[in-house]
Amino acid sequence: MATKIRLKRMGAKKNPFYRVVVSDSRSPRDGRFIDELGYYNPTKNPAIIEIDKEKAMKWIENGAQPSDTVKSLLRKAGIYNK
Repeated sequence: MATKIRLKRMGAKKNPFYRVVVSDSRSPRDGRFIDELGYYNPTKNPAIIEIDKEKAMKWIENGAQPSDTVKSLLRKAGIYNK
């Protein structure tokens, strides 16, 4: 099973709020997920990024591939450096 770390959109219309989740790569964007790592709120100034470092590193070490957006969020949070 190929796993991805990606964003799950939540919130109201024109007021997005995202959860950082680990899901099967074949599942839809807002569908089932395996684990929740944190959240991202771009509407606040400055944007709020809360991600559990230990869970994220465990999933990356086990082969989960972060999406481009999540990769940049992990870098901003100081978790993923490459």
